[in-house]
Amino acid sequence: MIPVPKHIQQLKPYVAGKTIEEVVAQYNPPRISKLASNENRLGCSQKANEAALKALPVIMNYPDPACTLLRQKISEKTGIPAERIMPGSGSEGVMQLIIKTFFEPHEHALTASATFIGFTVLINSRGVGLRQLPLTAGYRFDTAALADAITPDTRMVYIANPNNPTGTYITKTEFEAFMARVPEHVMVIMDEAYYEFAAGLDDYPDATRYDFDNLITLRTFSKAYGLAGYRIGYGLAHPEIIKTLMKVKLPFEPSLPAQYAAMGALEDDDFLRKTQHMVESGRNRLYRFLTEKEVTFVPSASNSVMMVFETEEQAAHFTEEMLKKGVILRRLPGFGLPNCVRVTVGLDAEMDHFEEAFEAVYESVNQS
Repeated sequence: MIPVPKHIQQLKPYVAGKTIEEVVAQYNPPRISKLASNENRLGCSQKANEAALKALPVIMNYPDPACTLLRQKISEKTGIPAERIMPGSGSEGVMQLIIKTFFEPHEHALTASATFIGFTVLINSRGVGLRQLPLTAGYRFDTAALADAITPDTRMVYIANPNNPTGTYITKTEFEAFMARVPEHVMVIMDEAYYEFAAGLDDYPDATRYDFDNLITLRTFSKAYGLAGYRIGYGLAHPEIIKTLMKVKLPFEPSLPAQYAAMGALEDDDFLRKTQHMVESGRNRLYRFLTEKEVTFVPSASNSVMMVFETEEQAAHFTEEMLKKGVILRRLPGFGLPNCVRVTVGLDAEMDHFEEAFEAVYESVNQS
């Protein structure tokens, strides 16, 4: 057999939430609401799909390796020069490229103990060190502790803002104080996958508006724009960082339909506003319902809300019983939060289903 490096043997892969097909095969409930994966339950803009169809007549051709048209479109929407923008196969694809490019073997990364699993999988697959610091009591990134933990061998600090799965965020004051303490040799990744849901908050720091040479901001079309199946996102950074990453990226990613779909999505501000309204009203509905039921939860700046149970057993029992009712939720042991369950904000009908199923199963939770 071909030998496998030890760090790959020990790697724990990313485990996604259950699919609709898996739930049908296991329980075959009469109705299913998929509230596990932070997808956009409105779907995506019709303009995005129409734009993707324009790629089909030329699908025999490789995409533009530089993603010129998409970079120009993102530049027009954000006001950020195109030379500071690099599209990828989802923001996670850009993250993978960054991790592949910038680490020396002796270096390590810093992040929180409970954040996006994709980052920890990518770091561990690279075979470099990873140190994860506890969240604060409020389930937030502890930026002061992260700054304290930086050493000469620290290459990268990863912050998801808002954080997945907790929905919490660091403020402008925290971000600015943190960046003031970060040495020039340390790269900071600000993963803003849920930016569109937090952008209206007065104290939310849009990382793209700061001029730090060692800062990379990640954005995605998977969440607010509903293009998760297309796999399209982008990174924003100093032009020299982008030039370096372009040397390493696979030449023809993202795919041609994905690039076109993203350009179409950026044309539909009405769809984005509808999504933001759905999420805000759905979050508030969840807050009211969970408060009424005396369930602990964490206020969120993303499109999900994290419930907190007293024990891991209660969280597991609740998630499984909801699954039997056709409500797919995301339990969080893989994120280091075994007693927590994440609920994606859905359509009104899906929120109705969540509440009805909750009423049917919650009484049994305390008995588990």
